Amino acid sequence: MRVIDTHSHCFPDDLAGRAIDSLEALAPWSAVGEGTIASLIDSMDAAGIDAAVVCTIATKPGQVPAIFDWCKSVRSERIIPFLSVHYSMPDAGRWLERFAEAGFRGIKLHPMYQDFPADDPRLDCIYAAAAELGLVIAMHSGCDVAFPDEDDRATPVRLRSIIDRFPELKLLCLHLGGWRMWDDVERYLVGTSVYFETSFTLGYIDPGRKLDIIRRHGIDRVMFGTDWPWRDQARNLEHLKRIGLTPGELESVLSGTAAGLLQLDDADQPAGGQGRMKQGFKAT
Repeated sequence: MRVIDTHSHCFPDDLAGRAIDSLEALAPWSAVGEGTIASLIDSMDAAGIDAAVVCTIATKPGQVPAIFDWCKSVRSERIIPFLSVHYSMPDAGRWLERFAEAGFRGIKLHPMYQDFPADDPRLDCIYAAAAELGLVIAMHSGCDVAFPDEDDRATPVRLRSIIDRFPELKLLCLHLGGWRMWDDVERYLVGTSVYFETSFTLGYIDPGRKLDIIRRHGIDRVMFGTDWPWRDQARNLEHLKRIGLTPGELESVLSGTAAGLLQLDDADQPAGGQGRMKQGFKAT
């Protein structure tokens, strides 16, 4: 059974140490890896993970070209980069066109770190372009440990507003639709067209409720994710295997849904040499 981690983070080798230190200062935990591509691949090998989506976040418009160049350099059969844009860029839509033309599958947005409410009309050009181009938008969802609990910029009701306006958008709501906002996840998002991934749920939601949300939302719209290097891949994978999913359901959550959403089995893209997939897995 192949495994795809749909939510991880890495940084260029010369920036990783500073980035990890800066983020650790904001949160009550420490990273479990160095935040480099090599460190991620070591973790994947130890956990038995075949591929990982690596999310980037542009906190300033000027970071986007460098993120694009770095993502092109690390893309491989095992590393699937998600790029990022900033809502204040007048040419954000054109950047999404460049990403799609280069064969990338999606982008990452974070309402807190990029300072916007998720349903802010200033992002409509980004949502519209992503929907037209078939790009996935991975959106931080729910609370964030580095920000006050009352911060409402990524609430499930805001995410629901996005898909109501852009029903064709492939919106991946991270952290099972809304970290520590499970009542609102069930009220506004369960059963809709959005996708969920499972990162940061271990220890934050009862496993029985987690299983119920996954099944009621739809096995074909839920994927495995860890948020590495902030959570251990092997531990989260083993937990998911024990919550009560049938073998068929588990296969869908671990790889089937992600492979379909990211078009991995149909992809024919250049590899960056950052490692090889297990036999029989054709990836981006």
